[in-house]
Amino acid sequence: MIIPRKAGHRGATQLPWLDSRHTFSFAEYYDPQQTGFSVLRVINDDRVAGGGGFPSHGHRDMEIVTYVLEGALEHRDNLGSHSVIPAGDLQRMTAGTGIVHSEFNHSQSEPVHFLQIWIVPAKTGLTPGYEQNTLDREAFHGTMRLAAAPAGHNGVLAINQDARLYLGILDAGQAAVAQLEEGRRAYIHIARGAIKLGGLQLREGDGARISAESRLDLAGVGARNEVLLFDLP
Repeated sequence: MIIPRKAGHRGATQLPWLDSRHTFSFAEYYDPQQTGFSVLRVINDDRVAGGGGFPSHGHRDMEIVTYVLEGALEHRDNLGSHSVIPAGDLQRMTAGTGIVHSEFNHSQSEPVHFLQIWIVPAKTGLTPGYEQNTLDREAFHGTMRLAAAPAGHNGVLAINQDARLYLGILDAGQAAVAQLEEGRRAYIHIARGAIKLGGLQLREGDGARISAESRLDLAGVGARNEVLLFDLP
């Protein structure tokens, strides 16, 4: 079963410095039918103007994954981490017993576009942590490649949950297949461009809940298509 979630149906937060679209209920946007899927709790599609950002704030008991699509995001936290996350980098924070961080556009003039993803951890009370990976984007062309998993290794980000994140960059005419084990679910989010999922076409910002499927056939529709696939319990 594949249930699409169209970009235009997402919630929105709009401020002078922020244009944020919420796949699931978040902050002042609440839809009882959209409170997450499996252990996937948040997908926020954020565009932050030059000089803008989120001042210090706290989180607990959540795996927070940030994927920068364009521009660069500056991160600071109370663990002592201070980094700039450029386009193509993937970051994970384990909030655990508590973490305080800030996120600002690294540029004073150019916008930054990123996805922030929250995954409910397998256990509460974990030790807070931080990890950042630079993806070899060429390796993601024409395939669905693992980017985050319970056991991080060789450029794969570690997350504290039985969930996996795959990324794919599919040009026009390129196709890829994703396999799901019995009993697993999946969520797809189109980060850029347009993707065909079987007979369904999904465009930038669209998503889809997937259950009781063993094989997913994906194909790029035009140039510069990028898709995230979450393999979930």
